[in-house]
Amino acid sequence: MEFKQVGVVGAGVMGIGLAQNLAQTKHQVILLDISQEVLDKAMKTIKQNVRLSRLYNKGSGQEPVADVMARITPTTDYALFKNADFVVENAVEKWEIKKEIYPQLDAVCPEHCVFAANTSCISITKIASVTDRADRILGMHFMNPVPMKPVVEAIRGYHTTEKTIETAKAFLAGMDKTCVVVNDMPGFVSNRVLMITVNEAAYLVQDQVAPAADVDEIFRSCFGHAMGPLETADLIGLDTILYSIDVLYESYNDSKYRPCPLLKKMVDAGLHGRKSGEGFYKYN
Repeated sequence: MEFKQVGVVGAGVMGIGLAQNLAQTKHQVILLDISQEVLDKAMKTIKQNVRLSRLYNKGSGQEPVADVMARITPTTDYALFKNADFVVENAVEKWEIKKEIYPQLDAVCPEHCVFAANTSCISITKIASVTDRADRILGMHFMNPVPMKPVVEAIRGYHTTEKTIETAKAFLAGMDKTCVVVNDMPGFVSNRVLMITVNEAAYLVQDQVAPAADVDEIFRSCFGHAMGPLETADLIGLDTILYSIDVLYESYNDSKYRPCPLLKKMVDAGLHGRKSGEGFYKYN
């Protein structure tokens, strides 16, 4: 199964990681966003990241940075997806934005093209409902940073066929990744657990039970986690965390998903984590 051209929608943190990973595994990538300014910034970041990966992975077989970058075409025009074999959508975790993207993809992408929604919480079946190819839609929840994470949470929507799942597995294998396939409910497996953990950890800070560093230290030292929940939240982005918790709260109408007021306040203040320079921690 060959994927000559891959479309990546959204040039934020996840889109940047995906474009880099795909280009470094010899895929031709069309990277789309609504703003040329965002695309220029994304290309600059990808170039820096590719350079860093060369430093950390010294040895034979390292491609020149220019060769990797030449495989990525930034654009604001959906028409460039006309030859895409696979598309991964990474727009912000808001239904109002995502639902406008898929009809535009449907209009230009070839019939065989599979669409993967890189979403934290939004129902794949709901996303499929705004397309003309519900059987060729699935979820692909990539973890951050994408190039360093070998396993993806893949989500089967109501109409997703086994052929689509097999296509997705082949696509991921071409990125040197595997997947765990789960069924479609908002939040899936990872974020139904993770978002509640992060939200409750934020309540611990708000209620002055412990500062963020101590909360994370308990999870690292006592449970052997590589990162604590609040460090993880800063890495993901507190705005993305809040969007995801809002989706879970709306989807299940369950008070256990009620967003922590401190988390909402931090997002309103622009403290989004690593990408803004400050969240539960400060970054240089």
